Amino acid sequence: MRRFPALGSVLLCFFLTLLSTGCSRDPNVKKQKYMESGQHYFDQQRYREAAIQFSNAVQVDPKFAQAHYQLGETLLKLQDLNHAFGELSRAVELDNNIFPAHAELANLLIASRQPEALKQAKIHLDLLREKQPNSPETYTAWSNYYFAQNNLPAATQEMQKAIDADPARSDSYLSMALLQTRANLPDQAENNFKKAAEVAPKAMNAQLALGGFYQSRNRFPEAEQQFRKAISTDLKDPAPRAALVRLMMAEGKRTEAETLLKETKAALPNDSEGYRMLGDFYFATGDLDKATAEYGSLFNDHPRDMQVKKNYIQLLILKNRLDEATKLNDPILQASPRDVDSLVYRGQIQLRQGNAGGAVESLQDALRNDPNNAVAHYQLGIAFDQQHEDDRSAAEWHEAVRLKPDLTDAQEALARVQLRRGDTEGLLQTAQQLINSEPPVADGFLLRAVVESSRQRFTDAETDLRKAMELAPASPAPYVQMGAMRLAQKQFGEAEKFYQQALEKDPSSAEGLRGLMAAYIQDKQVDKALAAANEQIAKSPNSSFYDLLGTVLFESKKDTKGAEAALRKAVELDKNNSNALVKLGKVQIAEGAADQALATYQQSIKDNPREVTFYILAGELYEAKNQWDQAKAMYQQALNVQSDNPTASNNLAYLILQQGGNVDLALAMAQTARRGIPDSPNFADTLGWAYYQKGVYQSAINFFKESLRLNEKQGGADDADVHYHLGLAYQKTNQPALARQQFERSLKIKPDSPDAASARKALAELRG
Repeated sequence: MRRFPALGSVLLCFFLTLLSTGCSRDPNVKKQKYMESGQHYFDQQRYREAAIQFSNAVQVDPKFAQAHYQLGETLLKLQDLNHAFGELSRAVELDNNIFPAHAELANLLIASRQPEALKQAKIHLDLLREKQPNSPETYTAWSNYYFAQNNLPAATQEMQKAIDADPARSDSYLSMALLQTRANLPDQAENNFKKAAEVAPKAMNAQLALGGFYQSRNRFPEAEQQFRKAISTDLKDPAPRAALVRLMMAEGKRTEAETLLKETKAALPNDSEGYRMLGDFYFATGDLDKATAEYGSLFNDHPRDMQVKKNYIQLLILKNRLDEATKLNDPILQASPRDVDSLVYRGQIQLRQGNAGGAVESLQDALRNDPNNAVAHYQLGIAFDQQHEDDRSAAEWHEAVRLKPDLTDAQEALARVQLRRGDTEGLLQTAQQLINSEPPVADGFLLRAVVESSRQRFTDAETDLRKAMELAPASPAPYVQMGAMRLAQKQFGEAEKFYQQALEKDPSSAEGLRGLMAAYIQDKQVDKALAAANEQIAKSPNSSFYDLLGTVLFESKKDTKGAEAALRKAVELDKNNSNALVKLGKVQIAEGAADQALATYQQSIKDNPREVTFYILAGELYEAKNQWDQAKAMYQQALNVQSDNPTASNNLAYLILQQGGNVDLALAMAQTARRGIPDSPNFADTLGWAYYQKGVYQSAINFFKESLRLNEKQGGADDADVHYHLGLAYQKTNQPALARQQFERSLKIKPDSPDAASARKALAELRG
């Protein structure tokens, strides 16, 4: 009898299991459970988990409007704005009465500041004004709209209505404070920043905004006190610690910032953002070695943290550890072929391997999956640039800057194109776009100063540079640019002062030391330039500084021994310092040690197998030794790395022509070289020589004449070889007078050239 109660319990459990299973099959019950779970995670600020649950609810019922709305809100928290916009749009499409979704959509459209987007935002705003006229969200959205149209009074009026509608709403005070900051009303802004923090003492955005306000007013002690208060408010939130680090860096307290980040890593061992901050700090401050080591350690400790893995891959790429990066990146793509970050990484790897065509394909794949990925557009611009497609590269960089105005790499790339083209108007537009972005950044003012300096509008340039100093007080860049401007004005003492200030801001600034040394050299104080280099090396013994020291010793003092020692030290500190390696070889050649230079370049090839420059330099040294096969092998290896490299293509083409090889192959290579560098006199001569060998003499004549024209335009020495080649072409086209003139010119320039005997023989034949 004792067994019956147990059996009854089993049957009851079985019955309950069947009942619960039956309920779980009801889609309405299932989607509500996902919604409740998602809301639970959302309230705990576990937004990734919340997004998964809301997505599950949408999968159960694709027409579940509230789930689309909640998913959109969650994606906003995750800063996934594109997908958030899609979910919010779907929500109002299914239920036009979800008014908070209309407000969020309006704000997203307004943020783009594009005319068409503002028109679409107005549709949502008009609906909100009709249906929810007294809602704080409605007033806030209208305030944002007016602000986007630079109507500050109307924006302020709407925000005051939002405050009146709900005086306990912290965000309204915060927005009002920002508007007052823009209107240069600091006292009123401070009151509202304080009110925002007072109304919501645990709202981290309000706490940090108040600290940020103090920092912007250079009230550093108050800012630090506020940030430390924010840290104590929530010991597990990494945001206030990050804010305090930024303050410390603005004050030049790098050591204190690093110490705080080490403490943060220990205090937040289970928070990805928290334990990544130290590695991100090293990356942001340009210490790639420490950043890579830190992320290597993090990857060992957190192998399943995808953000750690991806950041580590990026650092490995930057350190040219391409095999390791590929080994980590390929499995991600195998599991998720559409993963945008990993497609971009593959493109970067291919770029560094000289495979620009493959990089274009990978990056275009990334953009098909995410058309608004600014980094992918930037990298695609680099790929097109390597293929010498200037218009396409500039277009990609324009798009990258449009999508992400603070992407400084894209801005600088675009600025280089604009400077190279002399497109000061385009550069000015790029600068203005940055200046108009919110909040203002120093880069726009720096770029505009470059334009103003080039136009000799030095007063305007100085105003912009002073503003850049104010916006980025810890950055050496404005001081470097100010030094460059004073140098252009021949105000050497002033230039030296600003370069020294740049080095005070960042003792490892290569641009600062380079400028300071240039100022001393132009002021005919070479010894001071060398002393400055040695002084900075004592403070920050980095590869770039030894490179600069070696350069000046070689070029200004003709001290080859001292230059070699400095450049060897630069290479010892960074075997990937291509500039130092190239110069080291040149110094060795100047010392008469060509074999040693060749050994330097051969070792450089082993250490940097994707750097084509070393193959070319080694090839030229083999040419000088008349070791033609070895020279051709070097040029071919360069082309294996970068198939369209102009110099390798030109040099190999010329050797093939000189040795009676495949003329069609040489012609194709010479054309590649000419496309790559169309203003090279040497490349024009090679292409002309290829046409001569093909028997297309008129084309040969045109290119030989072009070579001479370019050489004269660029101030080069008259080239005996080109005159000899042109004489041969004239001879083949039955123009004896012109041929004789060219042969005579060639012999006058270089009577002992390798072609001199042939030129004399041709002259004798022409004279009969």
